[in-house]
Amino acid sequence: MSHFSQIKTQIRNLESLQDALSDLGIDWKPGPREVRGYRGQTHPAEVSIEQENGYDIGFRWNGKEYELVADLQYWQQDLSVDGFLRQITQRYAYQTVMKETTKVGFQVAEQQKNEDGSIRLVLQRWSA
Repeated sequence: MSHFSQIKTQIRNLESLQDALSDLGIDWKPGPREVRGYRGQTHPAEVSIEQENGYDIGFRWNGKEYELVADLQYWQQDLSVDGFLRQITQRYAYQTVMKETTKVGFQVAEQQKNEDGSIRLVLQRWSA
């Protein structure tokens, strides 16, 4: 029986996920790779994050989105699973907004990180 948990996300763009992990200073490796779990069990993932305890966290494409894959019994992060995903999801959203708005000619006019952790962006586009 597998010890791996699969947690759904709203993450659909691999490049934005990878950029979000890098922004957060998380050391990740591109896949396909095998994420390590209990008693040598493995699970395929497109992105893996090695933990010091020898068990990994991964993100795997399920056909609709990248889900977090890990043996939660061996979770070794500063944040809870929910906190970890919230942080990654916020940074993923930021990366997605920046990429998509740049494509259509917008630039950041103002950026502010609020006390509650939210990010306020003001974008502008000059038209000729």
